[in-house]
Amino acid sequence: MSSEVTENDEAKVVVAGNGDHIGIVDDVRDGTAYVDPDPGVSSELKSKLGWGSTERDTYPLRNDAVDKITDEAIHLRSEY
Repeated sequence: MSSEVTENDEAKVVVAGNGDHIGIVDDVRDGTAYVDPDPGVSSELKSKLGWGSTERDTYPLRNDAVDKITDEAIHLRSEY
């Protein structure tokens, strides 16, 4: 397990601290994962992740939000 995002993490599910799936990694650029969020992601969670209210296709995932990365998913820290 790692907490550094690489190109191998493209297409992985992103899981919030409570276990909810929040999206899928669409792209990884310069060590940052860009997430295509699920339509049901709350505005509160988007705000915590710094995704703002603008409608975009993908949003950058803050590296400090990542708890661990497994073969199947990127898991966020418990506060997310």
